[in-house]
Amino acid sequence: MHMWTFLTNHSQVLLCIARNQRMTAKEISEVVGITERAVQRLIRDLEESGYIVRLRVGRQNRYVINTDQPMRHPAQGGRSIGEMIDLLSPLAPRQDQG
Repeated sequence: MHMWTFLTNHSQVLLCIARNQRMTAKEISEVVGITERAVQRLIRDLEESGYIVRLRVGRQNRYVINTDQPMRHPAQGGRSIGEMIDLLSPLAPRQDQG
């Protein structure tokens, strides 16, 4: 049987950041089950598309999610990334709520 998941790796990385904006690429890779290099590519994709902003804090990166960004697929037209995060991470506080 072919293995597949409901959420893409982009979504998994975004949800990790929503849970803890201080997570390193290595920590995210362990949670998602992909290489650290793959996480770095996904973070770059999310950053270039405006879904996250990278903040340099000392020698570490912190990420802030732009929760107002729209979902990319036409079937979710009018829905925001923040709504997805609220739905899939009910225990993770939204970053824009302090």
